[in-house]
Amino acid sequence: MEHRISILFYIRKSKMTKDKLTPIYLRITVNGQRLEQSILRYVEVARWGVTAGRVKGSGAEARQLNAYLDTVTSKVYKLEREMVQDGIVITFESFREKWLGTTEQPRMLMEVFQQHNDQLAALVGKEFSPATLERYNTSRDHTRAFLQWKYRITDIDIKKLDYEFVSDFEFWLKTQRNCNHNTAIKYISNFRKIVNICIRKGWLQKDPFLGFKMSKHEVDRDFLTEEELQAISSKDFGTERLNHVRDIFIFSCFTGLAYADVQKLKRSEIALGVDGDYWIFTSRQKTETKSRIPLLPFAAAIIEKYKDYPVCLHSGKVLPVLSNQKMNAYLKEIADVCKIHKNLTFHMARHTFATTVTLSNGVPMESVSKMLGHKNLKTTQHYAKILDRKVSEDMKVLRGKFGNQ
Repeated sequence: MEHRISILFYIRKSKMTKDKLTPIYLRITVNGQRLEQSILRYVEVARWGVTAGRVKGSGAEARQLNAYLDTVTSKVYKLEREMVQDGIVITFESFREKWLGTTEQPRMLMEVFQQHNDQLAALVGKEFSPATLERYNTSRDHTRAFLQWKYRITDIDIKKLDYEFVSDFEFWLKTQRNCNHNTAIKYISNFRKIVNICIRKGWLQKDPFLGFKMSKHEVDRDFLTEEELQAISSKDFGTERLNHVRDIFIFSCFTGLAYADVQKLKRSEIALGVDGDYWIFTSRQKTETKSRIPLLPFAAAIIEKYKDYPVCLHSGKVLPVLSNQKMNAYLKEIADVCKIHKNLTFHMARHTFATTVTLSNGVPMESVSKMLGHKNLKTTQHYAKILDRKVSEDMKVLRGKFGNQ
C-alpha cells in the first residue's frame, strides 16, 4: 500500500515567550493528515527562514539548532523505513502511534508459544493427549535453543519472523539436533501452528512460511509377513512375560489399534455389531476419530484369555498392557527368538494389520481406512503401495483375462 510522508518545521508567533522567542513546531503529514508537536526549541522570529524551515545564519547557535532539526528529520524517515521493513502498513494512525510511543508492547514468540502450551495442557484428557502436549513442549524447547544458537537471545518479536528464520530453523534441526527430514518437518509444523495463531489474531501481517515447502519424504513402513506373524503367534516363549507381550502385540496385529488405543481399551467398548458378532467401538486417542472394528477370532481369543485377569477386573480394561517402553524392549527379545530380522516395535502391529491381515486378503481400502481411524483415504493408500504380492496377484487376474481372449 502506497503512502506519502512530508516534514515541515515552522514557528508559532502567537506563543512567543517573555524573552521574545517563538517555539519551533514539527509538522509530519502522513497521507494528507497532519501530526503537529513542539520540539521544545525556540528562536527569534527575525532569524527564522520560513521557506527553508531552518534558522538563518552560520553562527554556532544556528548550526547547533539546524543540526538538531536535521536529526529530527532523520528520525522521522528512520521510523518510516522500520515500519516498512516490519511489514506494517503506514497509515496516519499507525505512524502516529509509533511516533508518539503509544503502540502496544511487542508480541514475543516464546511467550505466545508458552501460552499456547499452557492452554493445551489444560485440555489434556479432554481434547488432547499427553503425547501431543509433550510434542509441543519439545517443539518449544527446540525453538528456544535455536534462538540462542542463531541470535544469542531467549525470545524474539514475532514481527521479525521471516522466511530466513524458518529456513535456518530447519537447517538447525537437521544439523544441530540431527533430526531426519520428516522429524524436522514435524517440529516445524508445530511451530507453524504458533505462527498461524499470530496471523489469525492480526499480530502478523505477512506469513513467514510463504514459499517454504512443508512436504515430507515418503517412508516405507515395515510390517510382518504372514509367515513372521505365524511364527510369533504360535511360539511358546517359555516365560509368562514374553507370552504376555506377544498376546498384546498379536491383538494389535488383528485389530489395527495403536499402543495408546489398546492400553485404554475398555470392556464397555466391545459390543455386538450390525452383523450380530462382537465389534470394537472406540475412538483413536491421537486423532479422536471413531474406529469400528469387527473382532477376528485371534483377537477375540486373546480377550477371552485375559477376561479374569485381576488388573482387567479392577480397571475395566480389556487387556493388561505394560508401558510402551517395556513392550518394545520385550518385542526385540521376541524377534530374536523367532529369528525375525526387523526392528520389531509395537507400532509395527498396526502396519501389519493394514497390510498382511486386511489389504493382502482383499479387504477394500475404504473399509481398512475406517477401521484404522484414518481421516482420509490418502493415508491408507500408502500401505497399498508396498504390497508387491497384492500387485502380483492382481496382475495374475489380469493376465488370466487376456489369456482367455
